Amino acid sequence: MERAFTNVLSTDVDGTARFYETVLGMKRHYDSDWFVLLTDPDRPGFEFGILDRHHETVPDSCRVAPAGVVLTFVVGDLHPVAARAREIGAEIVQEPTLMPYGQTRMLLRDPDGTAVDVSSPT
Repeated sequence: MERAFTNVLSTDVDGTARFYETVLGMKRHYDSDWFVLLTDPDRPGFEFGILDRHHETVPDSCRVAPAGVVLTFVVGDLHPVAARAREIGAEIVQEPTLMPYGQTRMLLRDPDGTAVDVSSPT
């Protein structure tokens, strides 16, 4: 395998990209009107895409709202991430919570409703 990354579907590609840029500090590696590819500035091999849900390359059967998936991002310190999420008014499903498996986790939703777990080692 040479490359693998996740794409989330969005009705507002730019707005959803800004969400991940602001909350997680990701940067745009590629930007078009229907697709944005984000990378982590410290780990350029980590890629994350936002794809226009209504673009011709997305089959009709795949255009439904997200369900049954949780995206997990592990960060060194959850507290600045939580502060940025609050600042932009992100939907917080669960405030930072100490989990029994040794991490502190916050659950939120991105602008298109995708569940996002942001965790840090405790």
